[in-house]
Amino acid sequence: MRYLLNGNQMKKADQYTIQELGISSMELMERAAKRCVETMEAEKLDLSKACIVCGSGNNGGDGFAIARLLKEKGYPVTVCFVGNESHRTDETKQQMSKLRETGVEIFKEYKEDEYSIIIDAMFGVGLSREIIGKYFQIIQKMNEAKAVKFAVDMPSGISANHGSVLGIAFRADITVTFQMEKLGLAIYPGKEYSGKVIVADIGIHTEKIIATEKTAYTYEKKEYCKFLPARKENSNKGTYGKLLVIAGSKGMSGAAYLNAKAAYMSGAGLVQIYTPEENRIILQQLLPEAIITTYDIFDKTELLNLLTWADAVCIGSGIGISERSRRILKATLEHVKVPCLIDADGLNLIAEHNAYLQKIHHTDFVITPHMKEMSRLLHISVEELKQHRMDILDSFVQKSQWTCVLKDARTIVASVSEGNYVNMSGNSAMAKAGSGDVLAGIIAALLAQGLSCRKAAVLGAYLHGRAGDYARIDKGSYSVLARDLTEYLSNAFKEQEEVKSEELYESLCKD
Repeated sequence: MRYLLNGNQMKKADQYTIQELGISSMELMERAAKRCVETMEAEKLDLSKACIVCGSGNNGGDGFAIARLLKEKGYPVTVCFVGNESHRTDETKQQMSKLRETGVEIFKEYKEDEYSIIIDAMFGVGLSREIIGKYFQIIQKMNEAKAVKFAVDMPSGISANHGSVLGIAFRADITVTFQMEKLGLAIYPGKEYSGKVIVADIGIHTEKIIATEKTAYTYEKKEYCKFLPARKENSNKGTYGKLLVIAGSKGMSGAAYLNAKAAYMSGAGLVQIYTPEENRIILQQLLPEAIITTYDIFDKTELLNLLTWADAVCIGSGIGISERSRRILKATLEHVKVPCLIDADGLNLIAEHNAYLQKIHHTDFVITPHMKEMSRLLHISVEELKQHRMDILDSFVQKSQWTCVLKDARTIVASVSEGNYVNMSGNSAMAKAGSGDVLAGIIAALLAQGLSCRKAAVLGAYLHGRAGDYARIDKGSYSVLARDLTEYLSNAFKEQEEVKSEELYESLCKD
């Protein structure tokens, strides 16, 4: 597991290290500077003409310390102090004095020139306000310069809490971040501005924060195998769950197909599609493995029988927002007693009829909205959601007790019990119609096989992304279709099966 701390959590960890463990802020600053210089040399960056741009806070102090260490190694440096003189921290004042003792001149504005590398030490993790005025212009000039861009801890202008751009941001080629990767470096657009991220251990104690606060995290590639549903030798189709897929509408049979195909490719034993009569023939041709049950009118008795049959339900993909679809969704929410995933139009209908939520009798629900669907559900703007997604997600799951899979370039899984999971698999080739239908089918299949809502959502999001990664390798970034993801799911599952087999073999050898 890899934790992704936000700016507030890192500041608390920093304070605990200084106040409780007795490691001075100056010592941490010296360690940070040393790790940055070591990284520059290890990465073989051109240090023949370095410019270090420093602010008033401790990130600026790191920058002055870096400049001093580079100077002591014989590298020529240009140092620019662009902060407010009266707002300097004590540590920054000390680092400026130590730098001046080496004979280096500190310019009081950004000095444009042809540099080999520009080192950004302006704001760090503490920035929360939008960058305007002279700072905006300075970062703009730094970005326009033809030099390698190096960020200290965080690219200036990126929120460490949310990954958002606060007016403007430094576009780094390399970011050295201290102790732990910050959440804002993992989520877009912060990820895009960070370049190659290198985590440097400088001795900040983070264990207490991780133990006492809900912390965002991700997993390493080899850790997902522990979530795989067991496949027993003595088993049959009933062993691996009966999934009811309520999907599709006239002209939208593809959503039902992608749900069901993805579910079968994810190990579900039996999939029954409940869809309008118009879709019967095409679905029987596309997916003969599925049971097809159709309707012309809303038949509550038939629907309740299907809900009783199922071990899990997937509802919403392509059902439209007609009166018939509304009645089907309402009856499902009122009567379903097994884990239920709500996707797409199911969420759009709930957004229009929030009273339906009062009819739900249990909390085993997973919702899979993209940003626009989530904004409709919460009646807020997409921009507000992007700026404060973690806080908004935490509030939503606390109130609903559901598991939410918020789809974006970095998909987030939020639930009451744990910190927010950030999915790192996947790529831009997956940005095609139907990709979300595939994800819904994967997660629903894992629910049918007995995984908890949280585990099914985390594993499903990861495997969906890995299928996209495999598809891009074979088909490139432009030509991947949603149906390709269902085919490459076998690669994603096989990858984790092999990891699991390898770990079992190693365990047996130790015994």
